Amino acid sequence: MLVYQDLLTADELLSDSFHCKEIENGMLWEVQGKWVVKGAIDVDIGANPSAEGGEDEGVDDSAVKVVDIVDTFRLQEQPAFDKKQFVTYMKRYIKLLTPKLDEEKQELFKKHIEGATKFLLSKLKDLQFFVGESMHDDGSMVFAYYKDGATDPTFLYFAYGLKEVKC
Repeated sequence: MLVYQDLLTADELLSDSFHCKEIENGMLWEVQGKWVVKGAIDVDIGANPSAEGGEDEGVDDSAVKVVDIVDTFRLQEQPAFDKKQFVTYMKRYIKLLTPKLDEEKQELFKKHIEGATKFLLSKLKDLQFFVGESMHDDGSMVFAYYKDGATDPTFLYFAYGLKEVKC
């Protein structure tokens, strides 16, 4: 199994169990999330406690709906950014990430990051913002939004900000 860690913070953000699609010249990975139910499961073993003189305690209703990617990688939602805040974040992120890349990746990153930034800016009002479990300010941001009429969120990752680790 492969896990993808944030290159800046080492937080686990994704794994190969989720299908990734490259977009924006390979700068972003698009990953489909899914709402799932986590918690109590109602199992019918065929017994009827009330008929046997016992109490019918019912089911513990501790089941909750979560988004699989957010729950699996313990992503922490952040307040939304306005355009100015987002541009400030991107400038700092580019400055921090670029030195961590090898020369070939640096060239591609510099060439295509502007297009990816414009793509994200075009969706800014629809995005949810997440960071890794450590909630480190300098880490990669994970973005989520709902495509036209979708009931499950789509996540966007900066491909160059991820490091592949074999588990």
